[in-house]
Amino acid sequence: MPYPSVFARIAIASLLTAALAGCAGMGERQKKEDAEWAATAPVTQPAPAAADGSIYHDMQNMELFNDPRAHRVGDILTINLVEAMQASKTSETTTAKTDKNTLSAPELLGHTLSVKGGNTADSNLNSANSFDGSGSSTQSNQLTGQFTVTVSQRLSNGNLIVRGEKWLTINQGQELIRLSGIVRPEDIAQDNSVDSTRVADARITYTGRGVLNSANQQGWLARFFNSKWMPY
Repeated sequence: MPYPSVFARIAIASLLTAALAGCAGMGERQKKEDAEWAATAPVTQPAPAAADGSIYHDMQNMELFNDPRAHRVGDILTINLVEAMQASKTSETTTAKTDKNTLSAPELLGHTLSVKGGNTADSNLNSANSFDGSGSSTQSNQLTGQFTVTVSQRLSNGNLIVRGEKWLTINQGQELIRLSGIVRPEDIAQDNSVDSTRVADARITYTGRGVLNSANQQGWLARFFNSKWMPY
């Protein structure tokens, strides 16, 4: 087997370096993303006031009637996933066009140009175009279940920004679900739960990592041949 040339070795080394850099960059992005989705801790409470004989202190957190529903930063809230959406679209287009033009023979010095006594110099132009296209698209999705998030921020109008994730590790793969959005306190039920359809600006992600997820993805070369950059 012939030994690779210098240019071939340089090209292979460049490809390996780019691949390693891409893997390292992807790992850093995943770490940063996981840190952003970490659970939100409650706001640190001030130290208890020194005993001075007073019953009420302004800086003391005192709740006479406890509400189990989430309303503070760091509180937990159960999300009921009841997502079920379906969409369909059908389109059809038909066009037709026919053109017919006749060009008479030109005249030269008052005489019509002819060939062997006949008006063979006359010309006819005929064209016909037609197009018939149709398309249809149907999409549906369904997501059910429950998982718990935390309150990351309380807005000035009382609404709560919630954010959370759940990891499931099964054999050599990991299943990940993430959700973020805005919840009204009035929509929270007595059992401290709210339906996902009541979450405003909801962003729900359900994906996976690991061997099983990688096996279900096309390689980079197959993705190139199926992309818009493929000319054929």
